[in-house]
Amino acid sequence: MSSFPLPVRVAAGLAATAVEQARQLPATLLGLPVTVASQALQASMRIQQQITELAIKGDEALAGLRTPEEQPAWATFDEDEPTEPEVLSEDLTVLSDYDHLTLPQLRGRLRSFTEAELAELLAHEQQHGRRPEFLRMLQNRLDRLRHQ
Repeated sequence: MSSFPLPVRVAAGLAATAVEQARQLPATLLGLPVTVASQALQASMRIQQQITELAIKGDEALAGLRTPEEQPAWATFDEDEPTEPEVLSEDLTVLSDYDHLTLPQLRGRLRSFTEAELAELLAHEQQHGRRPEFLRMLQNRLDRLRHQ
């Protein structure tokens, strides 16, 4: 047990800490530029993040004042491009590139076909491609057109 009063013990502890810090000062001074640079970069990143958050909030606040374009001039879609009927084979006159279309491309064009054109595509798919997902999609669209 210690016979010294608490304030004396605290003062001795402070003195010992000061001596330890003084001994570590050369090493601390060597790392000081790195520490300062790191803290400056962190502060810069925090400021950039806050500016970005404010810009996002500003965009949300101003969104109601803007009327969006129906379709931007630079946007083109598959259904916007004209398709000319060409004879691909003796039994298909609807789409010249039908056999090369992907399922999403065909899905995008489905609404532009008449009932007769859909029936022709379905017959061609049944005879040649026999791809189940194409058959199902063409048949479903044809059924919807016939029941309207």
